[in-house]
Amino acid sequence: MMGKIILFMGPSSSGKDTIKRRLIKENKFALKEMIMSTTRPMRTGEVEGREYYFKTVEEMLELEKEGKIIEKRTYKTAYGPWHYFTTSSSIDLDNYNYVGSNTLEGLDQFVKFYGIENIISLLVTIDDGLRLQRALDRERREENPKYQELCRRFLADSTDFSEENINKRHITSIINNDSNLDNTMKEVEKVLKIYL
Repeated sequence: MMGKIILFMGPSSSGKDTIKRRLIKENKFALKEMIMSTTRPMRTGEVEGREYYFKTVEEMLELEKEGKIIEKRTYKTAYGPWHYFTTSSSIDLDNYNYVGSNTLEGLDQFVKFYGIENIISLLVTIDDGLRLQRALDRERREENPKYQELCRRFLADSTDFSEENINKRHITSIINNDSNLDNTMKEVEKVLKIYL
């Protein structure tokens, strides 16, 4: 039986990466983390191969030429274009279940590549005020805070995760992350017990 890919989606600072990391740490479902690549600069505290594989634009173009990129998106930031992408060489569904985070458009590409039956899509929602505060708190910890980019991304997420865009996709479950992380994790585990 083929493995599954669990994709957490949600606006920036919704908590999807925190949920994903805790799911991996608790190891109740024996999931392998799907690590994406990016051309954006490494943030303070990030480690190569833990949060992302940090690539140059040239390296990304070479992988694309070799047909190894499943999905890719580019954000026009105040600091130039930042690319995020996932490579097929990092996924072995014959032997493992994976967990990662992505966008709604990325979900489309994963479904196209692996089939809807192999994707568990979890949309993480959160109150906008709480999300903005979390984003601001995180950015303040940076050595060189990029507040302009924070604002651009916050506003872009309103469009990217609009009700219209959400309704175009098959979302397995919507997980609200307004309360504490323990409650959120209980909801996530309840869904995964059904589909894994």
